[in-house]
Amino acid sequence: MRKRHEKVVAGSGDVFVDLGFADAGERKLRVQLAMRLNELLKARRLTQAQAAEIFGIPQPHVSELANYKLSRFSSERLLRFLTLLDRDVEIVIRPKAKGHHSGLVSVSGA
Repeated sequence: MRKRHEKVVAGSGDVFVDLGFADAGERKLRVQLAMRLNELLKARRLTQAQAAEIFGIPQPHVSELANYKLSRFSSERLLRFLTLLDRDVEIVIRPKAKGHHSGLVSVSGA
C-alpha cells in the first residue's frame, strides 16, 4: 500500500485571502459585524421575527444573517443594524501596523 504525502501550506491567518477573494477585507469585515450582531440577538433572546421587525427586513433575511450568508448585506447595512440594537459604532483610523502589506479592518465590541 502506497503512502500519500500531502503538502501542508501555512495560512495567512485570513481565510478570505487564502481563498483568493479580491474583496477579502470586505468579506472579513462583514463576517465580524455579523458575528457581533448574532451575539447581540442571542443575548437579547430575540427571535428572528423580532429581529426582522427591528431591522425592517423580512425574517428569511435574518435567517441568512444568522447563517452567515451575507451576500445581501453591505458593511454599512450591518453597521446600521448594530445602531438599531442600541449600539454606538465608532470608527478609528490609525497608521498601518508594521508587518502588514495592507491596512487592517477589524471589529471589537463592548
